[in-house]
Amino acid sequence: MSDTLLEVRDLTVHRGDLEVLKSLSFEVKEGEIFGLLGPNGSGKSTTFSILMGLLPALSGQIFFNGREVEGGSKDLLRSMGIVFQNPSLDQLMSARENLEMSAKLYRLPRKKRQDRIEELLRFSDLIDRADERVSNYSGGMKRRLELARSLIHDPKILVMDEPTTGLDEGAFQRTWRRLLQLRQERGLSILLSTHRPEEAAFCDRIGFISDGKLVVCDTPQSLQSQVSGDHLNLKLDQAEKAAELIRTQLQLKPIVSEGQIKLTVEEGHSLIPRLVELLPKGSIHSINMTRPDLGDVFLHLTGEQLAEEYV
Repeated sequence: MSDTLLEVRDLTVHRGDLEVLKSLSFEVKEGEIFGLLGPNGSGKSTTFSILMGLLPALSGQIFFNGREVEGGSKDLLRSMGIVFQNPSLDQLMSARENLEMSAKLYRLPRKKRQDRIEELLRFSDLIDRADERVSNYSGGMKRRLELARSLIHDPKILVMDEPTTGLDEGAFQRTWRRLLQLRQERGLSILLSTHRPEEAAFCDRIGFISDGKLVVCDTPQSLQSQVSGDHLNLKLDQAEKAAELIRTQLQLKPIVSEGQIKLTVEEGHSLIPRLVELLPKGSIHSINMTRPDLGDVFLHLTGEQLAEEYV
């Protein structure tokens, strides 16, 4: 028996004369975290809207547990927990009231309803402020409540559109600790869209989506192995003059951006002493060396850059 839980096959969508999705296909296995990584406008949110029944597809098929279903069908929606990109909480209600409303929509029995709400308030660390208006919550607290609400009916798969947009680093890490805990404890499958390379790195497999097409699909490790070299980022005085020295003396191709120099080279650790020796004494404030991330791989394979703040 196949372990594929959700399969999207050859989805095509037109918006006027524009082809928004171009025979898009992917699958999510049971207990898997699968991500679609791409810039804004690449077709990620359109794909999710079709799954939820908010947009029709020109052609293509959706399969859940091996059976063909319509996007937005009752069977599919009851099996999915949905976290939208834009906040959808009732700001005038408390966390408890938001969860209560969702539980009633899914027709959870009263006894089970109360137990489930208490469980999710504790899971999301909101129990101490459960009866406070959501409008008083921080962005991270609201995102935790959105996640808790999506789990109210014990779904088989969590579908999240840009789940950590707007969160600071601490809230981002806490969100992912909770998601990994859900997968480990419940075997929950997760389908997410993101334009953050560091978020895509949490996935078991990633599909790169660009201009409505799936460019490649593989594990983060396999994808990152396709780009070699080290990234050096130099913060220093007179970056333009320093870049010219690097070009002429070392025959490299530095990129100057916002007063910093960026280099991609093999064996970056061996180049650092040469840079220190070449450039004027005291002109270098810091040198940072990193390996290529998934944003670099995406640029390499598609020629397209992800959101600048995360690359």
